[in-house]
Amino acid sequence: MAIPLAYNLRSLRVRWPSTVVAVLGITGTVGVFVAMLALAKGFKATLVSSGSPRNAIVRRAGATSEMESAVTTDQVHVIEDMPGVAHKGSEPLVSPETVVVAAFPLKATGTDANVQVRGVSPRVLDVRDQVKIVAGRFFRPGLNELVVGRNVARTYAGFDLGSTVKFGGGTWTVVGIFDAGGSAFDSELWADAQVVKQVYKRPLDIYQSVTARLTSADAYPAFKDAITSDPRVTLQVDREIDYYEKQSRAFTRLVTVLGVLVGGVMSVGAIIAALNTMYSAVAERAREIATMRAVGFGAGSVVLSFTFEALCIALIGGLLGCIAVLPLNGFTTGTMNWQTFSHLAFAFRVTPALLVGGVIFALAMGIVGGVPPAIRAARARIAVALREL
Repeated sequence: MAIPLAYNLRSLRVRWPSTVVAVLGITGTVGVFVAMLALAKGFKATLVSSGSPRNAIVRRAGATSEMESAVTTDQVHVIEDMPGVAHKGSEPLVSPETVVVAAFPLKATGTDANVQVRGVSPRVLDVRDQVKIVAGRFFRPGLNELVVGRNVARTYAGFDLGSTVKFGGGTWTVVGIFDAGGSAFDSELWADAQVVKQVYKRPLDIYQSVTARLTSADAYPAFKDAITSDPRVTLQVDREIDYYEKQSRAFTRLVTVLGVLVGGVMSVGAIIAALNTMYSAVAERAREIATMRAVGFGAGSVVLSFTFEALCIALIGGLLGCIAVLPLNGFTTGTMNWQTFSHLAFAFRVTPALLVGGVIFALAMGIVGGVPPAIRAARARIAVALREL
């Protein structure tokens, strides 16, 4: 015979001060845990969304990032002739690119932060078709002109449309603002690759990477095989989406580990609060428990009843923690991308899966905090408790 659930709900209401303490402990733990994972999720999503399954990025063999790579002009021409490369008219949709870093003041603090400056081909908007000019125009080849990502325009001082900026020994004019759909490119400056190399005194026949637009995602294996087997070049190829996923791993792993550690430490406090609440309930209701046992409720029913109370506390705390973190969804923050040593803006992503995980985490704390007191209640000596009536 099961103890009515209404009994447990009335008990929680009567003992509301200790219940509130336990709920708040679980709420804070779940909120921090979900927020940390949402931070990692947002960083990864920003980088991964920079890639397209139809694009391939080519770098020097052994280079783990663009910053370490070098691709010559002759190798670029070989890539342009590879099978699977898409064309616009007679022009291959290939963008050889140079990447440098420059420091600019943040609007919020006035302190400098690194911004990635990407020298691109005039064909880059056809190669990366998710990027759209939303204000002004695209730069003209051969001129010191910039187009800037919308996060750069919003975050850094001096990047209003039509303004001039000095860096790298040159003076540049901001002629356009682009929207890259929330990807890492929104945190970059784009200019003509040849002009970037001239200003930074880089070799004119060396690029750091080449991004190729393929005829379809299915063309990638043939494109990769053709490059890796060509004796004229020593290059490595990745799908663009896979390359950016790899770039996100270090930071994502770090934040996830920190989230688990912080959540684990906080969960100890939350579990202790739940244990105190439930042990107090057992002590205060010793005679009630004995009476229920005497009228026919079994030990298993008592265990289930007290475990249910703990799970109710945990569920309420978990739901409140998830609700508390919802306003963070879409909130933009920024951090250093250690692969490029540049500042990357990204948004928290509070996904349904993270919210479900937060509730499950809360219920796990409820079980750990509720089962030992429940077992103690079930083992209470009936005769001793009834003598106290």
